[in-house]
Amino acid sequence: MKYLIIIILVLIHLSPSKADKIDKAYFAGGCFWCVEESFENLKGVSEVISGYSGGQTENPTYKEVIKGKTGHFEAVKISYDSDVIKYKDLIDIFWRTIDPTDGTGQFCDRGFSYQSAVFVKSSIEKDIAILSKLEAQKKLKDEKLERVYPEVRS
Repeated sequence: MKYLIIIILVLIHLSPSKADKIDKAYFAGGCFWCVEESFENLKGVSEVISGYSGGQTENPTYKEVIKGKTGHFEAVKISYDSDVIKYKDLIDIFWRTIDPTDGTGQFCDRGFSYQSAVFVKSSIEKDIAILSKLEAQKKLKDEKLERVYPEVRS
């Protein structure tokens, strides 16, 4: 019996944990609190954290970012279980969260830090994001809107 318990404990320790399946997605779409709200109650999403992404200043303050000199966007980091929700699903929700035709901010928030962007971590994410952007571009052209602004950045 003692050996059975030891074997079970070893197997539990060696089996992949739920944390190993958690992936991250990074989106900027205007005010980060507005973007946060669109993702935090989705099945498979465990956490959405607001912050800044894309700039050159390490650990910028809010005041530095809104002055537009750090190169940062207001962004969210989405932690999700890719067995439950896919990156493509998150991208599709992102398009419905923002106004992709607005290159100067989002809704009532104006300025560089409020622009939209998708920050990718791999070539697979980049391909998914670019294809998704092209799909959105096509839909918008059908509606006589010419440009989709969110950048796809590595």
